[in-house]
Amino acid sequence: MCHVLKLHPSGYYAWLKNPASKREQEDQRLLALIKEHYLASGGTYGSPWIHKDLRESGETCSVHRVAKIMRKYRIKAQIGYKRRYIKGSKTAKVAANLLNRNFSPDAPNVSWVSDITYVRMLICV
Repeated sequence: MCHVLKLHPSGYYAWLKNPASKREQEDQRLLALIKEHYLASGGTYGSPWIHKDLRESGETCSVHRVAKIMRKYRIKAQIGYKRRYIKGSKTAKVAANLLNRNFSPDAPNVSWVSDITYVRMLICV
């Protein structure tokens, strides 16, 4: 196998003994702390704020390293809703009233209704 992968056997056996480098082990330890601070913030903190929390708890690492670890494991700050202004859009069309308030159909599977009040409405100002 070493011949096919063009590796030296001693390097392969050294990797078997300690597969993760010291840097990777330290990154895993930092990842656990980053996740802890990220969850404590409700998912709103990005790398600068998490770095600040880590520094306050006594860790020594750079903000770039925190950002790299967060990027690698796809940890992103949750940004709230942004107000979007839409210019020149057409007015919404009102759907036709096909039921005419007849909520007691004659047979099953004739009328289908749904509740979409959970959908956030986009208000154009």
